[in-house]
Order: sequence, then structure tokens, then C-alpha cells
Amino acid sequence: MRATFLLATLCLTTLTARAADLQPPITVGQRVATCGHSFHVFTYPQVDQIAKSAGLEHQLVGISSIGGSTVQKHWDKTEEESAVKKVLKAGGADVLTLSPIWLPDPAIEEFVKLGIAHNPALRITVQEYWMPNDEYEPVYPLQTKKKVDHNATDLAKLRDATMRYAKDIEDYVKGINQRLGKDAVLIVPVGMAAVTLREKIVKGEAPGLKTQGELFRDNWGHALLPLQFLSSYSHYAVIYRKSPVGLPVPLAFRTLKNVSDEDKAKLNTLLQQIAWDTVSTHPMSGIKK
Repeated sequence: MRATFLLATLCLTTLTARAADLQPPITVGQRVATCGHSFHVFTYPQVDQIAKSAGLEHQLVGISSIGGSTVQKHWDKTEEESAVKKVLKAGGADVLTLSPIWLPDPAIEEFVKLGIAHNPALRITVQEYWMPNDEYEPVYPLQTKKKVDHNATDLAKLRDATMRYAKDIEDYVKGINQRLGKDAVLIVPVGMAAVTLREKIVKGEAPGLKTQGELFRDNWGHALLPLQFLSSYSHYAVIYRKSPVGLPVPLAFRTLKNVSDEDKAKLNTLLQQIAWDTVSTHPMSGIKK
């Protein structure tokens, strides 16, 4: 009995200490603008749905969508062509989400300077995404025609490659924040969350998913719904500094084939938990104090 009491006390103390290490959640709906490619732009409407299911008055204020794009391609648009530039110059965004592919991508810093000049409180997120072709090969033109068997990927090697890419992202963002003089640029560690999900699938711990290939539409790595929502839950967690665990199953999950309603609910909870565990422990997501 005493041992049970001590264990319960230890768990409560640990949870309390963990909560004290985190920034307070954001409870007011955010105005969000997005520049991105096909590995990112689906988060724009999906995070809106997630936030509204949490009772937040989330607002979509501008999007620039270009397939296979660097951030530079979005920066090269004139103000007349860019809804994002217009809203940033008007100070009309609280959050700008960006998704580079490989680095360096100097336009990240250009967007940061433009946005901060018109709204000093603006937060900018940079997506660290999952590895195309299951490898870290930062070259242009993009290698979209490779033949890849996602189910045969060595996940230990994939995690190592993802960590190398993640460090490059972190070093790049640190440099921008140092020049800016504050930590306005945050990282959304989607790539690391994706590796964790794939490890769960291999262990048989992802309800409704039997193979890693069920996350991807093609060899290159375009995301299907489970991976899309893992990414969107990760972005929601960074934007609002809140756990998505417990939010309802997205309506889009109705299209998941050969998955029972019970497994859809369990899968949704798993995606939420992986997203929160990954984001809340990342040193540059803006959640840890």
C-alpha cells in the first residue's frame, strides 16, 4: 500500500515538474498565414479544423502554395501576387508557417524580417519534414522518380538521417534568431514524429495501419491522411502550445478504408500523442521554457 502511494506521489510530482517546465498555452485564436509545398499546405485547412474543434477562433489569413517550392520561390512573388506578403505588411498575422525543402534557403530570413517589421509579436514556424525517398539527399533538382519500398526501409538509418536533417534545420534557425535578437522562429519537428509513427506501425502498435506504405501516396513521400494529420497536430501543438490529445476524430477519417470506427479513434489518439510528445520535448518548438 505504501509503495503504491509513493509511486503515485512520484508520478504526480513528475507531472507537476513537467508542467512547470512548459510555457503557458495560447488560448486565443491565432491568425495564420502559410507558404508551402505539397508536403505542407494541407496543414493550412487541417489546423483550422483542429483548432476550431478545440473551441478556438482560428483564422486563415493568407496562403501561397507552390509545388516543390523553396521558400525563395514564395519570396520571389511580387506583393500584388502574394496574399502572404500583403497580410504581413498589414500586420494581419500572428503566425507564419514556412516549409523549406533543403538548406540554405535565404528567403526564410527575408520573410521573418518583413513580418517582424510590421508585427513584432509575429511567430514564424519552420517545418522539419519527413525524408523524401526515405533518405537525406539534399540535392536539386528533386529526385522524385526514385523507386522506394517504404516497407523495406531501415528505420534506424532513417532516424539517423532525420536527426542529421533536424540538426541542420536547428542550426539554421538558431542563426536567424541570434541575428534577430529573440526566438521568434520556431521548429515543427514533423520528421521526427513521422519516424516514431513508422516505428509504431512496424511494432503493430498503430491501430488500423498495417504497413508503413499506408502513410504515403507515392515513392517520393507525399502524405496520406494519417501522416497529414500527424503533421497538422504537430503544427497545432506549436501554434497553440497545447496538447491535441482528446480532440475529436477528424471528419476526413471517414475516408480511411478497411479501418473500423474504433481503430480510427485509437489511431487519432496515437497521432495526437506522438505529435505532443515530439513537440513538447523539442528545444526549439517554443513550448519548453
